[in-house]
Amino acid sequence: MAVRRPTLDQLRAVAEDLGMHMGQEELQSYDALMQANYAAYDLVDTMPDYMPAVKYPRTPGYRPEGEENKYNAWYIKTEIKGAPSGKLAGKKVALKDNISLAGVPMMNGASTLEGYTPDTDATIVTRMLDAGATIVGKVHCEYFCFSGGSHTCAAGPVHNPRKMGYSAGGSSSGSAVVLVTGEADMAIGGDQGGSIRIPSAFSGTYGMKGTFGLVPYTGVMPIEVTIDHTGPMTRNVRDNALLLEVLAGADGLDPRQGSPKVSNYTEALGGGVKGLRIGVVKEGFGHPNSEKDVDAKVNAGAELFRKLGATVDEISVPMHLAAPAIWLPIAAEGATEFMMKGNGMGSNWRGLYNTTLLDAHSGWRHRADELSDSLKVTMLLGHYFNKHYRGHFYAKAQNLTRKLRAAYDAALGKYDLLLMPTLPMKATPLPPPDAPRELYIQRAFEMVPNTAPFNASGHPAMSIPCGMSDGLPIGLMLIGKYYDESTIYRAAAAFEGAGDWTKM
Repeated sequence: MAVRRPTLDQLRAVAEDLGMHMGQEELQSYDALMQANYAAYDLVDTMPDYMPAVKYPRTPGYRPEGEENKYNAWYIKTEIKGAPSGKLAGKKVALKDNISLAGVPMMNGASTLEGYTPDTDATIVTRMLDAGATIVGKVHCEYFCFSGGSHTCAAGPVHNPRKMGYSAGGSSSGSAVVLVTGEADMAIGGDQGGSIRIPSAFSGTYGMKGTFGLVPYTGVMPIEVTIDHTGPMTRNVRDNALLLEVLAGADGLDPRQGSPKVSNYTEALGGGVKGLRIGVVKEGFGHPNSEKDVDAKVNAGAELFRKLGATVDEISVPMHLAAPAIWLPIAAEGATEFMMKGNGMGSNWRGLYNTTLLDAHSGWRHRADELSDSLKVTMLLGHYFNKHYRGHFYAKAQNLTRKLRAAYDAALGKYDLLLMPTLPMKATPLPPPDAPRELYIQRAFEMVPNTAPFNASGHPAMSIPCGMSDGLPIGLMLIGKYYDESTIYRAAAAFEGAGDWTKM
């Protein structure tokens, strides 16, 4: 089938989009010159796409309702059985709904994408199924993943499994919920500003954002290629380390990956913390919105590490306070250009492009009024600075991430791990349906000052539960050197083994 050739009016509109102004004769000249190029497009159009094979049979599943979906965590329930044996044999895994699962619907929390069904599996899906896992469904996430609260999904808010009416955290909101309810043994989250660690902290689970590029992002709907992460969320440390063993490693299709260093993470779990040096970053505490009980529980967690045999010192990383500001232009401008204007795929990188997702997602332009307010404010900000400042601040922020990484690396040159609260606060009440836009936006972004910096710097960071207050969990975050997830797991396992965190 031949691709459509432009009419002269269409060509004139394309030229004007590019700031070119052409008369009729000039347009006709360019139109004639372009005709020969269309043959190449015709040829590409006739070729079948080159996508990885789908290996395991599955059904599209169903949307659970009522008591079966009490917290509104599930989008689709299904059952896809993997290999008969492997590291994950017997494990039930839930997928955040920004992950491609062939033959099963995907909406990524967005009304504009609802109705789309992927035709390929993400790399991590294939790896889990090859390792014997059973995929039990897709769980709700925030509208195109742009919220740290759990109130922006087009299918309605996701409730905290420990306190109905409170945020479960975002954007991997449903992933945390189904772990706490026991409906899944493991879950996959995504993390561009904290979206694995935020729901882990709010709901009381273990969430690991590995080193940038450790886990292949192929087949997961991107936001911005320099801050995209995906990874494991679990109820305990061992399952988290085991799942990362299956997920980690290059796949040859993800531009985020160079030559990631992979380890047998479960081997680190019994090492204890004796001899480890932990730096408690003072700038991670005392934010304007920090809650005193959160800071106190995390400081008590640091003291527990000391009692377990680690050397624990308060340290200062002054640049940590500027890190959220450095992250913001990357997230706002980058996501606007790549995820939205670039139809979720962008260009100028080699790897696997999901063309069916690109085509389906491109329709947002005709339904932009439906986008969540959290995404709208991000896009308005990103487009303004791209249009009027030529991407200057995006570029400068990317330069500053090298300085930010160096600041954390300097601290990690003296300490094995850094420690701080995952979030400055506990889970907050969900905004009511008639909430003013100001509260809606506040609840979407207020919790990221400690999580977003490590999306910009790329360091591995894990949230572990360290106590409860007012019936809600509190998360403690451990940060390690590049590709040193093993030391994080070593410390997390020792902390977990020291007692019931719900009683700390």
